This record gives sequence, C-alpha cells and structure tokens, in this order.
Amino acid sequence: MSALYRKYRPQGFDEVVGQEAVVRTLSNAIEHDQVRQAYLFAGPRGTGKTSMARILAKALNCAGTGGPTPSPDTTCHVCVAIANGTSLDVVEMDAASQRGIDDIREIRERVVLQPVEGRFKVYILDEAHQLTDAAWNALLKLIEEPPPHLLFVFCTTDLGKVIPTVRSRCQTFVFQRPRLAELVTLLRRVADGEGIQAQDSALSLIARSARGSFRDAVSTLDQLAAATNNSVDAQAVLQLVGAVDEESLLRLCDMVVDRDTAGALVFIEELAEQGQDLGRLVTDLLEHLRHLLLVQHMGHVPESLPVTEETKDALRQQANQLPEPTVLRLIDLLAVAVEDMRQGGDPRLPLELALVKVTRPHADLSRESLAHRVELLETRAHALGPHVPAAKPEPAGDGGATLVATAPAPESPAPDPPPPSSPLALEQVSEAWQRTIVEAVRDRSISVASLLTEAKPIGLSEDTLTVEFPPGNDFHRKQLDEPKNIGLLRDALYEVTGRKLSVVLEAGHAAERATDEEEDEPQSEEDWIESLKQTFDAKEVEPDE
Repeated sequence: MSALYRKYRPQGFDEVVGQEAVVRTLSNAIEHDQVRQAYLFAGPRGTGKTSMARILAKALNCAGTGGPTPSPDTTCHVCVAIANGTSLDVVEMDAASQRGIDDIREIRERVVLQPVEGRFKVYILDEAHQLTDAAWNALLKLIEEPPPHLLFVFCTTDLGKVIPTVRSRCQTFVFQRPRLAELVTLLRRVADGEGIQAQDSALSLIARSARGSFRDAVSTLDQLAAATNNSVDAQAVLQLVGAVDEESLLRLCDMVVDRDTAGALVFIEELAEQGQDLGRLVTDLLEHLRHLLLVQHMGHVPESLPVTEETKDALRQQANQLPEPTVLRLIDLLAVAVEDMRQGGDPRLPLELALVKVTRPHADLSRESLAHRVELLETRAHALGPHVPAAKPEPAGDGGATLVATAPAPESPAPDPPPPSSPLALEQVSEAWQRTIVEAVRDRSISVASLLTEAKPIGLSEDTLTVEFPPGNDFHRKQLDEPKNIGLLRDALYEVTGRKLSVVLEAGHAAERATDEEEDEPQSEEDWIESLKQTFDAKEVEPDE
C-alpha cells in the first residue's frame, strides 16, 4: 500500500493547488505549441515540482486525447504508466546519486532514440543543483540544441547553485509555499477520502507544522491516522509533532505585556512537564513575534501568515498591546537560545533568562537593556505627542476677546531622572562592572578605562561606591583620582545605574581612603605609559588628545 502523499498527488493541471501562475503558463504554452526544450522548477521541498513535471509529461504524451493537450485524461495507458513511474518515454533521475559526468554521457547516448509511445522523451532530474560542474558542462550543448523529441525538466530546492549558463538556457519557474488555507483544504480532501475523522483545529496545526510543504503535511496526517485509529484531534497533533498551539504563544506574550515574570516561568515549567519540546517553543515563539512585527508595521494581518481566522483578532489585539521595542528585545534575547541549540545546548535557561530580562528590564544593567528602556520611554513620549501651550483670552480694543497663545516658558535644564524604584545592590554593580561600566568609560576615554583594568567595586553604602585597587597599583589610583578622570567614571555610573554616585578609591584592603601623600611603591609613570601604548596598539585606535 502506497503512502498517502503518493496516492493523492495531483494527476492533472486542474488538481494542482497553490501554483496558479505555473499552471497557467504551462497550459498556455502547450495550447499554443510553444513548449520549450528545457524547464527549471525551483522551490522549497514538498511544493509539487516533480508532480508538475509528471503532469507536463502526461500533457505532452497523452494517448487518450492525442496530445499535446493542457487537459490530459490521466486514465490512458500512457498517463497511468507515467504516474506509476514505468513509462519508457519519461526517465526520472536522482541527481543526488547520479551526479557525475559518466551519468550524463549515458543520457547523451540514449537521447537519440525516438519515443516509444508518445511524441516526447522527457528527462526529469530531481535535486539538479547537486550535479557537478563537469556534468552541467556536458549537458550544455544538449540543452541548447536537443533533438526535437527531447525535453528536460530540472527540479531543484537551491536555485542559486545551478550554474548561470544552464539557467540562461531554461525557462525557470519558482514554486511558492502554499498558504495555510490551501494546505488545510488539501488535508480535508485527503481525510474525507480516507475516512479519517479530523478536527479543523487539528488540520490547522498539521498545516502550520508542515511549514509550506504539501508532502510533509499529508505524511503527518498519514502517521496520525495510524496512531489514533483514524480519529485525529489537536492534542494528538501536539504530542506527535511537538508543535506549540497558538493559544500558548498568545498566553506567553500576554504575560510579557503584564510584566508577569513569575507567571511566565511557571508556564514554561508546566510546558516542560507536559513534555513540550522547548526548542520548538523557542522557534515557534520567534515566528509568533515576527507575525506581531508584521502586524505592527502593516496595520493589519497579512493574508500570507499561516494563522487561523480565530487567531487573527487575537494577533491584532496583542500587536497593539506589546510595544515594538519589547518585541525586538525579546527576538534578540531568543536568538541566544537558538545559537545554544545549534551547539547542542539546552534552550531552557536562555529562554527563561530572556523572559526575565524582558519582563524586568530594571534588573538588567546591560547596555542593550538600557537602550531598550530608553526606547520604551521614547515610544511612550511619542504616543503622548508634543505639549502645546494653552491659549488664553486677551481683551481686545473693541471689548471683544482675542485668543493669544501664551509664549512657552524659557527652557530650563531637564531634571535628573528619578532613581529606580528598586534599591541598587553591590552585586548588580559588580556584575555590570567590566562588561558595561568600564566599557562606558572606554567610550569616553581609553586611557581612563585602562586605569580601571584591575579595580573592582567592594562596597556600596547609600550613594557612595567604594572601588578597590590591588596593592602595587597606587599610581593608577592616583591618576584616576584626578577630577577630570573621576568625573568620567561618575558619568559612566550614572549612565548605567541611573544614580549619581560618589566614588571612594582605596588601595589594597585599607579601611580608609588613601590620601595623595601615600607612597606604597607605586608603579612608575614610564611603566604605565608603556602599558597604555600596548592598549592603544591592541585597540588600533588613536590615543586621546
């Protein structure tokens, strides 16, 4: 018994789904006797390239209608032989295994033979991009000037690997991924034909998991029918393919909107206990965020998105609730989980960290998080619009009233931003020290940043930060204590933490701040200048004036 995807392959142009442009062009070419000697079918796997090549061969050789005809009867002995792969006039080759020049020489020796039953001898080469350059070069002359009875159809999933000299000799058709509705229609036809009881929600999940492949969709339905005794529901689909239902994705993003960190972590725990593939959750969540971005920028849900009608309203509503900077920030954070998966790591921790950082941005002192928070503030300010001064009536000379806009008050320096609602901890400053704070100093002055190479924060009392230098680095401490240099450090701390902190510099583990008069075998100025030169050489930048 053959697999369902083979049983339900389209047998004629009228049964092809989702490739209307290709069908129309080939039908018109056959009807007006404009069939060319070579065609190149390119597109993702499972979109019907080989099936279209067989239909073209039937249309050219159909015995029942006396072909060529755009409407082969599909029942004559020639059409049946082509569908079964037993026709002597249609030769199918797998270029992945028959890719060498010797295989092409064998073709060249056989093409001189006339067709046995039809008018054309058709060669169909699957995965044509895997042919070697020598094999392609051996085919060039044959493709350009073939015998009148010969026709080539090259099928490939990677059009870019087909050499340009071959593409220029072929008519190229790019097959599109089918839309979700088209996949569901095909699955419903297969289910009804096989007597499979399948819910609409289950067929939608199967179609979404197939990612634009007819063959994958029908193969999944075939497997589910065997596993569930021809009774397919949504839960069975989720268990088999590991897909994440749309409701879970919407619920997770709603928690991001509500800044519900605990709820998001508990929900991830529930999904993991249910056996959900968290790697698939990451990829499906990324796809959902992409849909949100499209809706935010286009203003409506594109028809091309593989979502059900019920989901479109929820997607539109969520796109209005979730700020665009948050969507972009979460995509960036989930990219870390994707990279870990590529290296064989567990995506759970990066996924949970991404949710924590995006729901509690004030707890993350990285520069990316700070940029995200600034972008959120700018977005809110833009939504509120500019402040327009109110107009007040002024008495006019004739006793009437004239509206005169009051002049805006002179601009005053912007007030300092209020401190964060949560207290600043030494652990947060220590974690962000080298990674963020020192880098912020380096943006202002490379020489000052070099003074902080071995320094570290050791105490934070109210708004005073104590920074310790190891013994022997007293010269660095003194240099940093210069008003200009210490000011750069304070500015960097304010940029990262949002607080105006005083800084106390200590040498070693002394309890009191070292004074300018202390001399503890300091590093010589010459040694410090030499190390600074090495820093500049490593950074390949000019030293500060």
